Amino acid sequence: MKIRTYPKIYLDYASATPIDKKVLELMSKYEKNFYANPTSIHGSGVKVRDIIEKSREMIAKGINAHSDEIIFTGSSTESNALAILGIVRNYEISFSKKVLEYKIPHIITTAIEHPAVLMNCRSLEEEGRACVTYIKVDENGIVNPKDIKDAIKSNTIIVSIIYANNEIGTIQPIQEISKAIRHYKGQSLTIFPLFHSDATQAMNYLDTSNVEKLGVDMLSFNGSKIYGPKSIGVLYKKRSVPLSPLYNGGGQESGLRSGTESVSLIAGLALALEITNKIKIKETIRLNSLRDYFIEKLLAIKILPFEIILNGDKKKRLPNNINISISGISSELLVLELGAKGIEVSSRSACKSGEDSDSYVIKALKESAGSELNEEEGSLRITLGRYTNKKELDKFIIILSKILDKYKKWK
Repeated sequence: MKIRTYPKIYLDYASATPIDKKVLELMSKYEKNFYANPTSIHGSGVKVRDIIEKSREMIAKGINAHSDEIIFTGSSTESNALAILGIVRNYEISFSKKVLEYKIPHIITTAIEHPAVLMNCRSLEEEGRACVTYIKVDENGIVNPKDIKDAIKSNTIIVSIIYANNEIGTIQPIQEISKAIRHYKGQSLTIFPLFHSDATQAMNYLDTSNVEKLGVDMLSFNGSKIYGPKSIGVLYKKRSVPLSPLYNGGGQESGLRSGTESVSLIAGLALALEITNKIKIKETIRLNSLRDYFIEKLLAIKILPFEIILNGDKKKRLPNNINISISGISSELLVLELGAKGIEVSSRSACKSGEDSDSYVIKALKESAGSELNEEEGSLRITLGRYTNKKELDKFIIILSKILDKYKKWK
């Protein structure tokens, strides 16, 4: 029996993007020709170090930072961990050397952060090393800067707010939050709290050209979301930020991230960011149009007893993100059904796939709206990218309608 196959329609760009051809060519060249250890003082080592530092300068220029404020890591997850755990560790070390009454540090974040932030905060709580305030968002997934301002205490050392949510794509008012934090610091004459933002999903589409203007002290992002390589991330850290490493070793990356750097990954990330910044405005306009068109088509599907609900703010969201719940059918079943027809999307966040728990992000939105999550209801994350076109989205609508029509018989 011949199995029918379908052409692939990839709509999971928030999970991972394909590597840009120019980036791949550059990385291949460096993998082949520049393999020496960048800490070596012979000719080959010096050449590799020069490439790394020029790449660091490119990335710094792309966000209007100093090159020594760019720390290379293995992922955004590691960058987030270094930002949060590194600040807490530095705080602990500093106070242990002083004859002062020690106060457990306080952290402020939101209820819908990426697990790379939430899980580290929860671990610190469990270990008794920090107390954490999880700010609620409204029913559209937006945090109120006033709530953050009101939550700041004398022992608050870091506020970590995601720039754009990885699951529902909602954009947070980062600059307004920064102003609230600066206002507090101006009154208390202290460097705390520091402001960190996970900008992993934001780099492709939002304004990240000036970290000073954004008002952040630290910023995380990686290569796998900007058509660059996986296993490479960045933590922008303002010079004045007191950070301690998570582990010790050879002292690379200003002593904050020991381990031999990969020249091909670093150079690939630098080029990917440069390309992204060049096409950002044009691609954002294109995807905004596609997103709005697709949302309109999705919400127009009327197949009882199913109801399609858009999760998150309709406009204050990433131009490539559409997150929906379809009441009466599980999102995992829909992912499998769509996948069988060649359409690849995510259920919840890919970083949490494989787990049985419902989406805590959607739960947070439902709680703010005063409703509960239906046991059959999850979220379907559809994310567009550079190679997405209207024809693919129209095909998605047709296939989804057929799937719902098939399952309505069983309701």
